[in-house]
Amino acid sequence: MTDLVAKIIAEQKESLIELRRDLHRHAEPAWVEYRTASIAARKLSDLGYELKLGREVIDENSRMGLPSAAVLEKEYERAKEQGADPDYLPHFRGGFTGLTATLDTGRPGPVIGLRFDIDANDLTEPAGRDHVPTQQGFASVNEGAMHACGHDAHAAIGIGVATVLANLKDRLSGKVKFIFQPAEEGVRGAKSMVAAGVTDDLDLLLGLHIGFGVDQLGVFACGNEQFLATTKYDVTFTGVPAHAGSTPDEGKNALLAAALAVTGLYGIARHKAGSSRINVGVLKSGSGRNIIPDLAEMKIEIRGETTEINNYMVGKALSVLEGAARMQEVEYSTEEVGGAPASVSTPELVSKLEKIGTAHPGVRQFLTESPFAGSEDFTYMMQAMDKRNKPSAYLIAGTPLKSGHHKRDFDFDEEVIPLAADVVASAVLDLAGNYK
Repeated sequence: MTDLVAKIIAEQKESLIELRRDLHRHAEPAWVEYRTASIAARKLSDLGYELKLGREVIDENSRMGLPSAAVLEKEYERAKEQGADPDYLPHFRGGFTGLTATLDTGRPGPVIGLRFDIDANDLTEPAGRDHVPTQQGFASVNEGAMHACGHDAHAAIGIGVATVLANLKDRLSGKVKFIFQPAEEGVRGAKSMVAAGVTDDLDLLLGLHIGFGVDQLGVFACGNEQFLATTKYDVTFTGVPAHAGSTPDEGKNALLAAALAVTGLYGIARHKAGSSRINVGVLKSGSGRNIIPDLAEMKIEIRGETTEINNYMVGKALSVLEGAARMQEVEYSTEEVGGAPASVSTPELVSKLEKIGTAHPGVRQFLTESPFAGSEDFTYMMQAMDKRNKPSAYLIAGTPLKSGHHKRDFDFDEEVIPLAADVVASAVLDLAGNYK
């Protein structure tokens, strides 16, 4: 079986890397992955998968951090101009850029879910000649959008796995459901797919990421992840403008309220039960040196080692914001634009993956202590599986990185694409438990 999988992967290696480079060149950030989703839909349909698209797999009211209607439409038109598949593109209009693709073997067996995130980061790719994507002509052509976290690789890996399983359908039992998820960046997309019922029929779920803390090709890791629960807010303080020299007493200073909030947020007492984080990443205010600022905008994020610790920090943060607004007699509003709970891979599934990985000829080492530390909205799906007592796991595929994730000169060894596709496909064949 290993030889069969390796043969199919070898035959498509070049096309998978070409696909990754095409997606990289046309990077699309959260909720506007129109071209990416349409291309994935076409490839999966051609392989014989049953598709569910857009609103079928995205709950409209559970989306977080959605761009404005104008931005959604502008990006839709750009995707059309850049070669999105015309048959599938309309299904994703309005920011419904998720899809699932199911392979039904017609034989009894488990329903295995595989999740691949597809969005880019809000970064502009560097033009320097020492940057491989620039050197080789596949740097992003879209201003302010760059694949700096490897989701272009994830999408290509997903297509690679789908190709293997479609070719070996007679060696499988049950069903395999591919989940192509938008808006992982900012932890915004998984919640809406869970709310739409995407995970409800799954017996087992796998997620994957390249390169987090594992910088050697052929090394894989899974288990005991340090997923931090997180909540993201956009905050607006609204006051009253006034002349700073002649009538300062008539103003209500939104900037001062925001400044007080910043110091208060960083001063929150930490919880005794574990680690926590808080960060004010953006603070914008003011229109002139002689005008009392009537508007201040903040972007903040909160994290906790557990969901409970994160909730504690959220409660304290909201109290700080309210107090700062009252002190300066200004109005304030908050919008939750992202979030994810804490979670961890199911130990029993980690053990199975370790056995599968250790036996795979392309895996040099399989670690059961994952170095992942941060937040990932795959945890929404893991939590949904936990509630049904179904296993889930998050796999790290090692690869050398030129620079860290979310940095402008991020790049990785493309050999991880065929290798990860091989390992994941082999794992599915093993977990399905009904092949020759």
